[in-house]
Amino acid sequence: MNETEASTALITNDAIVLGLLAGILSLIFITQRSEHPYFRKFYTYVPSLLLCYFIPSIFNSLNIIDGEASNLYYVASRYLLPASLVLLTLSIDLKGVIQLGPKALIMFLAGTVGIVIGGPLAILIVSGFAPDLVGGAGPDAVWRGLATVAGSWIGGGANQAAMLEIFGASPDLFAAMVTVDVIIASIWLAFLLYGAGIAPKIDRIFKGDTSAIEDLRKKVENYRLSIAKMPELSDTMAIIGVGFGMTAIAHLGSDTITPWIVERYPYLDRFSLTSPFFWLISIATALGLGLSFTRVRTLEGVGASRIGSLLLYVLVATIGMRMDILAIFQSPGYFLIGFIWMLCHVTILLTVAKIIRAPFFFVAVGSQANVGGAASAPIVASAFNPALAPVGVLLAVVGYALGTYAAWFCGILMSIVAS
Repeated sequence: MNETEASTALITNDAIVLGLLAGILSLIFITQRSEHPYFRKFYTYVPSLLLCYFIPSIFNSLNIIDGEASNLYYVASRYLLPASLVLLTLSIDLKGVIQLGPKALIMFLAGTVGIVIGGPLAILIVSGFAPDLVGGAGPDAVWRGLATVAGSWIGGGANQAAMLEIFGASPDLFAAMVTVDVIIASIWLAFLLYGAGIAPKIDRIFKGDTSAIEDLRKKVENYRLSIAKMPELSDTMAIIGVGFGMTAIAHLGSDTITPWIVERYPYLDRFSLTSPFFWLISIATALGLGLSFTRVRTLEGVGASRIGSLLLYVLVATIGMRMDILAIFQSPGYFLIGFIWMLCHVTILLTVAKIIRAPFFFVAVGSQANVGGAASAPIVASAFNPALAPVGVLLAVVGYALGTYAAWFCGILMSIVAS
């Protein structure tokens, strides 16, 4: 990491940069909730998550700030990210997920499988006519960048950051991949939102059984009512204590396990098992899952996932400020890889939906719980019925839990195919 004194950027003080990022995030979310016709129409076509990435990247590209010289990303990825994963996963109700109906879980898992398979398949297909496009060595190996896309498309920004640290893609490669990730995912989101408007027609074509959707709505509403309450200061303190307390334990575990593996089993480096960050994220996720079986999970009723999302969006902004938005013009072929990858995801989803006669609601939410995560899955769910928005959140939280592991496995498969 470069010293901030050596940077030529206009702003080099991290306190000012953090304030700038906080202002950007607040402006995005305030305007997103605005009733002004212009903003309502604007956010119909431009997802807020895209802006959270791209506005900071504009400041970086114009040399107003220097993401590489800043310490904010390191702080966000090592401290805020594990806490975010804990708070987002502790609300998982495995019984509740099962009760949502098998088709919802099947479609979610089908989407995950489509992404895990689609990455290696896209590399294999493109290598047949453009091998240079999927080549590279060291940090510039294309598969390393694609692994970060897998993290984003299975879990979200938190898992994407985890894959970036685990597989070590170069900043320029990552910048190009984030652009591919956000743009292709946003295009698919637009299709899903359009599909929500014609869902009855799609269900007739796929012979989807929509009888469970009303039950879903009632179950979700009852679940929210059973745990929701006005948070007090003590509740918020408890959330912070759990999030960062578990982060401390995850760091302790990582600091203990990593040297032990390096000393005794150095060959496991091939599977990223000697990466301290891998163990940090894996332990934090496991701790969150463990807490979901305890009374701690009731912290969701006072905003655990909301605070987790706040920490996550700070991370997203710090990732964005490390991007060079002009990098995509240097490698437009990456869009082809992303398109083939997404096509595989969509093909598997629709095929499974046809076989099990799943309603389009499960297709859309299952897909977006993977590709969009907690940021956009509830948006898609609410497009069908506002009361169903938490279904998207619930499945997206499962995506956070699976994202680190499934994306890591996908990255390993892509490294094998690319070698």
